[in-house]
Amino acid sequence: MLLTKNTNDDYIIRQLKLPLDIEKIIDFSDPVYSFSEIMDGIDFTKYFAVKESKTGRPKYNPTIMLKVVLFSFMENGYLSLRKIEKSCKTDIRYMWLLDGMAAPSFATFGNFIRDELTETIESIFLAINQVIFEKDQVDLNHVYIDGTKIEANANKYTWVWKKSCTNNRDKVFLKVTELLEQINKEELCFLGVQFETRTEYAIEYMDQILHKYKEVYALNPEKFVTGKGHRKSIQQKHYQQLEEYRFRLSKYANHIEICGDLRNSYSKTDQSATFMRMKRDYMGNDQLLPAYNMQIAVCDEYIAAIDVKQYASDMDCFVPLMEKFKQLYGYYPKYPVADAGYGSFNNYIFCQIHGMEKFMKFIMFEKEIKDTKYRENPYRAVNFKQTADGELICPQNRKFYFKYSKAVRGNKYGRREEVYECEGCEGCPDKEKCCPKAKGNRTIRVNRELTAMHEEVVSNLCSIHGALLCMNRSIQSEGAFGVMKWDRSYKRTFRRGLKSVFLEFCLISCGFNLYKYHNKHQKIEKCA
Repeated sequence: MLLTKNTNDDYIIRQLKLPLDIEKIIDFSDPVYSFSEIMDGIDFTKYFAVKESKTGRPKYNPTIMLKVVLFSFMENGYLSLRKIEKSCKTDIRYMWLLDGMAAPSFATFGNFIRDELTETIESIFLAINQVIFEKDQVDLNHVYIDGTKIEANANKYTWVWKKSCTNNRDKVFLKVTELLEQINKEELCFLGVQFETRTEYAIEYMDQILHKYKEVYALNPEKFVTGKGHRKSIQQKHYQQLEEYRFRLSKYANHIEICGDLRNSYSKTDQSATFMRMKRDYMGNDQLLPAYNMQIAVCDEYIAAIDVKQYASDMDCFVPLMEKFKQLYGYYPKYPVADAGYGSFNNYIFCQIHGMEKFMKFIMFEKEIKDTKYRENPYRAVNFKQTADGELICPQNRKFYFKYSKAVRGNKYGRREEVYECEGCEGCPDKEKCCPKAKGNRTIRVNRELTAMHEEVVSNLCSIHGALLCMNRSIQSEGAFGVMKWDRSYKRTFRRGLKSVFLEFCLISCGFNLYKYHNKHQKIEKCA
């Protein structure tokens, strides 16, 4: 090219090749078009607070930033904020989504997610789902439930056990009692003052004791002697010992309060995380690690509802997940399908109260339907004959008399079970088969309501409809976690705290549903 006075030596011809029409460069089958199809039909402005400021630079458009964040989660699962920033500068699809807006920095994305999405992400998740579900006519009555444990972003060697704290606290209570008795006997008896001893000591009471002891002897903690060559007075020793006990009791009380009623442990670096048994290799070897229990409810391969819990048992997660489903969609699903981890008395009663069919296996379900010997065992209490008077009769025609009824352990609905005792097991020829470990007469517990529920579950799951639902559950709900953990490498949380982890899981679920929508429609177009 001929240089003139209007050009310079650094000029290159590539400066003329700008992507003036980006949309035409992007392939028509790219996920960004499916993404825009869903996102353009939602008004996101109502989820962001309007903050006017007369100073500083103009604010980034929150709707555009949300689209960029969700598209990155759709494409990659979890993507670091620095990589999102880089993609905005190098990936033509991100440039198209930005629509002329300057590429935000990673810190701007981080502030946006933390400040704008923490409280509104669940509403955004629902809004996206409503558009997708309407387009694909998703059936919300058949729900496939599953849970998995995701390792927390926490130190796996710094944990606190609730039981250990309780035991150590009880030991301190005994030591405080011994010390107070010693003080009363050796010191305060001459002054006409006595400290009340108790079985348990509240922090407030320990403060009162310290204040009174300091007042009686006019002690000044600032003048206490320390170090080699100084001899402590007996009053100083006792006062400092009481202070130490008070500090330890306060520490144990704080640990127990953080654990709460439903947890047995927590991590010091992420106090919301609980230590759970997790599979660490392909052989199924487990390890105790800080983790969260992630719960999903899947409908037609889409994640309809999610929840994040701090306790390991799936049984306690069913009711909160169903309550969240109702909060999102206005009703409970007709057919909740889950594995044996969810089959409990409480969950069955909850389904019965709210008009849901029972399609959750119980622990002994597989043995109940496959092991004929176990199912027809005549020595099982459920197989005992019953007289007109309600008495149970064993295979040796010995009667079991009603003793008392008691509340079912862990039941939240006031249900009770009946306890029966045999009239006499002495000399019974079948004692070794019936009750080999019983020292006296055999005692059995009977819960007829639960037995009837188990029979209903067996009937439901052994039907053609139940078999299809079980097959779909293993494909859809377990498949969703398989994609998240193995295809998108989400095996460890990146954020700390229950609220932040829920935000993170919501973003991943939004990305999962958006990508699932794209793949489904790509398959339909190929088949057409």
